[in-house]
Amino acid sequence: MKVNWLEDILGQDWTITPAGGSTGEAYYAQHEGKRLFLKRNSSPFLAVLSAEGIVPKLVWTKRLENGDVITAQEWLEGRELNTEEMKHPRVAALLSKIHHSTELLDMLMRIGKHPLKPEEILIDLKENQKILDQIGPRIEVHHALKYIESRVQYVYYDKHVVCHCDTNHNNWLLSSNDHLYLIDWDNAMVADPALDLGMLLYTYIPKNEWSQWMNQYGITPTDHLMERMKWYAVSQSLSFIQWHMMRGEDKEASIRINKLNDMMFRHHLK
Repeated sequence: MKVNWLEDILGQDWTITPAGGSTGEAYYAQHEGKRLFLKRNSSPFLAVLSAEGIVPKLVWTKRLENGDVITAQEWLEGRELNTEEMKHPRVAALLSKIHHSTELLDMLMRIGKHPLKPEEILIDLKENQKILDQIGPRIEVHHALKYIESRVQYVYYDKHVVCHCDTNHNNWLLSSNDHLYLIDWDNAMVADPALDLGMLLYTYIPKNEWSQWMNQYGITPTDHLMERMKWYAVSQSLSFIQWHMMRGEDKEASIRINKLNDMMFRHHLK
């Protein structure tokens, strides 16, 4: 595959293949045993993530004449976690390390990220409500929107951390040398840790195992934490549905709607 801006950097001897992902700006490159993962305009705090061992090692960064920044990381042999492995204590431990990292928080604040407030999420959902209305009379979507609006005043929390914002199992990479990474930081925010915790727990952890998982993470469940996790899990689900619908990805949106349905009724949100 011909990728001009990469050939300008690496030369024409490298084999370059798309790496997939939502932006279409990630590639694998290899030449004579050397293997790199390259991305255009990746998260600007990738260097801190690399230094903390949260993502594969950053090899180099180059700025193009047009201002774009290209990053090259180690291309590691490994695999994504499966859904069952999300219960493992190492997942809880790494997410806790991320949420408690002052280095990550300081870096994200320095590049202009401000704490995400619940009402901002609600405003964004309501501004794009017409997209959800295209779904038709799906009671779970209607119920979820009403729930988000009615409970927004109860989920304020002022201890903000760096949140990944997409803790899907396919963003967790287990390398062949048994090192666990959390990758794809394009959507990272400064926010309530419940944003990450809620989506992960509702998606992967049986309710009767929540206390054990949160103990491994290093937190004690409280009513307020449970309320916040519930609110953020529902709001994130709605945001993902909107995102897929805007991209014309009806199948993916339908999967998210089914997950929301399970969340709304299996967990009895009111």
